[in-house]
Amino acid sequence: MGSPELLLDSSIRLWVVLPIVFITFLTGLLRHHVTRLLQGEKRPELEALSDSQVLIRSRILRENGKYIPRQSFLMRKSYFNDNETGFFKKTKRKVIQRNPMTDPTMMTDMMKGNLTNVLPMILIGGWINWAFSGFLTTKVPFPLTLRFKPMLQRGIELESLDASWVSSASWYFLNVFGLRSMYTLLLGQDNAADQSRIMQDQMTGAALSVPPDTNKAFKAEWEAMEITEHHWALETIEEDLISQDLALASEQ
Repeated sequence: MGSPELLLDSSIRLWVVLPIVFITFLTGLLRHHVTRLLQGEKRPELEALSDSQVLIRSRILRENGKYIPRQSFLMRKSYFNDNETGFFKKTKRKVIQRNPMTDPTMMTDMMKGNLTNVLPMILIGGWINWAFSGFLTTKVPFPLTLRFKPMLQRGIELESLDASWVSSASWYFLNVFGLRSMYTLLLGQDNAADQSRIMQDQMTGAALSVPPDTNKAFKAEWEAMEITEHHWALETIEEDLISQDLALASEQ
């Protein structure tokens, strides 16, 4: 005979499941606003913004230059690639490599990130594990292997319990990573409440990445523009339109 099916008290939904959801969601909203308050308004540097726009214009010219006459294409290409007056040739930027271990600004940003992201998660998770210890909150609607027990049943050490059951502590962590769609809907795509995105950035080192070398970007774009040739895609547009009109007239 199989093990008897567990039945959860309906009060658990009201006093355990929903409070954990609300606490997790409100903590994310509070984290978002505190992070924005600590970071302040970061204004982009005009020089970096201008360089990025120049690179975008050059790429658009390479991709869509076939839709303008040859003379217009060569005039714009000369602005970027002329050996004496070309933008990519004469423009040199000073690149400052910022070391996150010695730069006080980056160290301060790291400390703010730990204060607003890691510390609340540890405190709220520890409090939920203490206040709602020993509760089963829900059950996933599909069978799982025993390897999922440490992930879904934190705080409950029962070998005979089905791996599909979710404990209160694991329910909190599932909400931390599962409410990102709600945060995106209410706060926008680039929000500070999405704990999963922040942890992913920290693990991949995105938060400590150094700014790109603008001079290398200019050189790469110059090389790409140099080998780009003009092939006017609208050279036979009049004949094509006449042929299309004749074909439509014959069909009518």
